[in-house]
Amino acid sequence: MRVESRATSLSWIPSEAVTGMVKTAFSLGVAHYDTPPASTLPDLQTLPRESFRFANHLHAWAEFDGDQVVDHGQEGGVRMGATVASIGGVGVSFAAVAMPDLRPAPQIGEGWIRFTQTCGGRTASPLPRQISRPPYVRLQAPLVWTTLAVTLHCDGRADLDLAGASQFPRHWIYGADGELALKAGVADWATWMAQPSRKATPWGDEDSPVVVTAAETALERELSSVLMHGAGAPRVHRHPSGTELVRQGDAGGSLYLLLDGVLRIDVDGEPLGEVGPGAVLGERAVLEGGRRTATLIAVTPICVAEAPADAIDRAALARLASGHRREERREEHRAVAEPATP
Repeated sequence: MRVESRATSLSWIPSEAVTGMVKTAFSLGVAHYDTPPASTLPDLQTLPRESFRFANHLHAWAEFDGDQVVDHGQEGGVRMGATVASIGGVGVSFAAVAMPDLRPAPQIGEGWIRFTQTCGGRTASPLPRQISRPPYVRLQAPLVWTTLAVTLHCDGRADLDLAGASQFPRHWIYGADGELALKAGVADWATWMAQPSRKATPWGDEDSPVVVTAAETALERELSSVLMHGAGAPRVHRHPSGTELVRQGDAGGSLYLLLDGVLRIDVDGEPLGEVGPGAVLGERAVLEGGRRTATLIAVTPICVAEAPADAIDRAALARLASGHRREERREEHRAVAEPATP
């Protein structure tokens, strides 16, 4: 039996992701943020190189005889993007530099085989930056990468994972069907800029763990564009991990768009799940009397955009709320897990 699957990461710089002195260059248009990619993977061969930073594509296959792997293979690789800089009012495109693709031998077990592939490179523009060891300053930009993993099973299943990635930029992961499946939860500009050398990358001694979250819904992607580009600009806040963004029972009428980081949703002190970048939150308080129905706690440092309740029409908020009713799903789960006593 032949089993095959594909995975692709597409990496880009979201709005508000850059901090410190370099942010001025983005604000002035010398450097540029990227428009979020589509929720369906575009054709990488025709996608303009200036619209993304790099892509990692992995295609893996295996032949099984019962639960034994009898043949296997993988292909794919990196496609680097380009950076557009405005110099004297003229846009100049700089090509990024790819590193060699890393494909270790696959891991094979009874009834499964796991492939991994690391792709990335160095961004196009040199960035003067401080590092923690001599000579304390580097002119080279840090390296960027993703490590994709695809596990094929003898029953035809295929699992996708983002096994590692650079702390910056934002990494979106598409599955075999071409639909957005996973996201890196954090795009940490400061940590990435402090990358001391090539040794602290997969081409040296180590990969970097990554916080992975599920992709937001199509409706949330639509509403996030309304919040960020509507009539009134939202207020953007940054908070450290452990911050309570809102507390259950408190009054509140704002809507929130999570731009970066991971939030945990608690109801009555019970964790119900976590959400990542792109999640739109706070709609139930707007629709149901102005009281927060859950507590939102920052699992990582977060960046959120806060907008007034009227930034989105109530019909759209009602559709969003119908998919967010975690409290009711929790009660349904309890009813199944805890049958009534006689």
